Amino acid sequence: MAARADGAKGRELTIRGLVLGALITFIFTSANVYLGLRVGLTFATSIPAAVISMAVLRFVRGATIHENNIVQTVASAAGCIAAIIFVLPGLVMVGWWQGFPFWQSFLLCAAGGMMGVVLSVPLRRALVTGSDLPYPEGVAAAEVLKVGTGTREGAAEAQAGLRTILAGSIASMGFAIFAATRLATAEAATWFRLGGSYAATGISASLSFALLGAGHLVGLSVGMAMGLGLVIAFGIATPILSWIAASPGPAEEAALAVFGGQVRFFGAGVIGAAAIWTMGKLARPLWQGMAGAIAASKARKAEGAALPIEEQDIGVGWLGIIVAVVALPIVALLWYFAGQGPLAVHALPLSLGFYLYVLVMGGFVAAICGYMAGLIGSSNSPVSGLAILGVLGSALLLAVAVQPIAGAGAGPHLVAFALFVTGLVLACAVIANDNLQDLKTGQLIGATPWKQQVALMVGVLAGSAVIPPILDLLNAAYGFAPLPGTGLPTPADPLPAPQATLIAGLARGILGEGLDWKMIGLGAVTGLLLVALDAYMGRRNWLRLPPLAVGIGIYLPMSATLPVVIGALIGWRYDRRRPDPVSQRMGVLLASGFIVGESLFGVLLAGLIVATGSGAPLALIGEGHEGLGMAVGTLMVIGLLVALYRWTARQAARVA
Repeated sequence: MAARADGAKGRELTIRGLVLGALITFIFTSANVYLGLRVGLTFATSIPAAVISMAVLRFVRGATIHENNIVQTVASAAGCIAAIIFVLPGLVMVGWWQGFPFWQSFLLCAAGGMMGVVLSVPLRRALVTGSDLPYPEGVAAAEVLKVGTGTREGAAEAQAGLRTILAGSIASMGFAIFAATRLATAEAATWFRLGGSYAATGISASLSFALLGAGHLVGLSVGMAMGLGLVIAFGIATPILSWIAASPGPAEEAALAVFGGQVRFFGAGVIGAAAIWTMGKLARPLWQGMAGAIAASKARKAEGAALPIEEQDIGVGWLGIIVAVVALPIVALLWYFAGQGPLAVHALPLSLGFYLYVLVMGGFVAAICGYMAGLIGSSNSPVSGLAILGVLGSALLLAVAVQPIAGAGAGPHLVAFALFVTGLVLACAVIANDNLQDLKTGQLIGATPWKQQVALMVGVLAGSAVIPPILDLLNAAYGFAPLPGTGLPTPADPLPAPQATLIAGLARGILGEGLDWKMIGLGAVTGLLLVALDAYMGRRNWLRLPPLAVGIGIYLPMSATLPVVIGALIGWRYDRRRPDPVSQRMGVLLASGFIVGESLFGVLLAGLIVATGSGAPLALIGEGHEGLGMAVGTLMVIGLLVALYRWTARQAARVA
């Protein structure tokens, strides 16, 4: 454990640190909301936030490594709560909400997130100080903080890192603006029939720096797993099923009809089976870790040893007060939501009963999520798998205990209530997923846990305030495709929101709306085979192929997945050519800039679309030039990538 570098009186939890973290929140939370709705992935924001903090606070007298740590803690907590978009858009897709009411959305994120902070406090000694879990992102963030605040060279690296983030952001935003003018297309695609038969498939990739950056960040293993999912979806399943359907017409229409109507359910089965297997596999080590931590705590108390600064959590009394305070908005939210339709007569028992469900399931997913974050990192942790378990549990409880007495007309309200409850559970999960990474960073630099836990709560509140208006803006500009059978109109260019679509579809299926269980079953069997394949590759020390990532590769459209695969290959190639830690950190910051720039432009463009009422407010030319635009866009992306990665390597060489 690291000793405190600045003594007990060093600045740590400061007003300026909290304010700076909250300001950074808007950038990274907005970026994660947009990226999650586009491709179903979010990225860890702790390292970019730490770099920005060091670059800013180095001009402020008395700044310390621990104050920088507080800034990145606030920003990363706020960024991770954006994963609530894996559930909330489902309420629009099923037609229950037309937008995202601020107070309901804010309180759902804030109350669920605060509960996640509280539930993860007892896990710190079990999973951080009392285990040998690697916490890759937490360790990396600690190294960035040590380098950036410890030496003159570190200060130079922080400045170079900030320049790299800005360069990536400007390039990705600039290309997105150029694509919005239609002088270049935002997607390169070709669709075709195989051998003159009815079998249809194609190749499609968004010309998106955000998706390429996401690929760099998730790494080669996840990228190749998603690539395998693409091969299964568009190289095997779509051609076979379109050949069976024997649909005439353009190849693109035939392929996408089969993909949307059958292959995505197959992918949902893969995701579900892989998620449940992962949860089961983690049960034993999680139990052993918790038992060991409890035993160590008892031994320390028996010896009468005082806790050092690095072991001081929020007190048990304060935790009890926070739990009681947070219980009020959760129960009130559930009561209010249940009271807005046919379930109104059951609102009180539903709110009390499902508060207990949120508490129990929240604790369960917090423990699992924290363990997985320590094992494979927050970005790679299968949070969507936990959301699947959450909606299965809530929907099954409603189907067994409430649906028989609620009447036939209560079906849509039951589906919406199941999604709302799942949102609360997911907020607990994603905060635990992030909290323990941040607390590992704090452990390595000698930070005070209770001060970080306060910063985490501030981050939850800041992120919760940003998410509803961003979601409302994106919904007004782009919208979400409604689930089949709802009778709602489909927007012209809806955001995919893949996890929300899947989770809403599962809730409807369990509560009587119907699902393609045959394809889901086939996907589940395939998921188990992929689990066996991944285990075999692990025993042979080959590159692992996480089954959940394969399932996401099957489930998502190729246009969203292929750039992630390409980005993973680019990141792997860059890291092999530049194996030194400074260059690799700079590569991560460049990729983060790609995501931030394009995502922020996506939010700004949404504002223009809403303000002007035009779907293409920046277009300079009309449609009909797609071929030339595709060539121009592809060449621009390739040229910018080559130039930016070379420039980033030179920046790293100057400060190495």
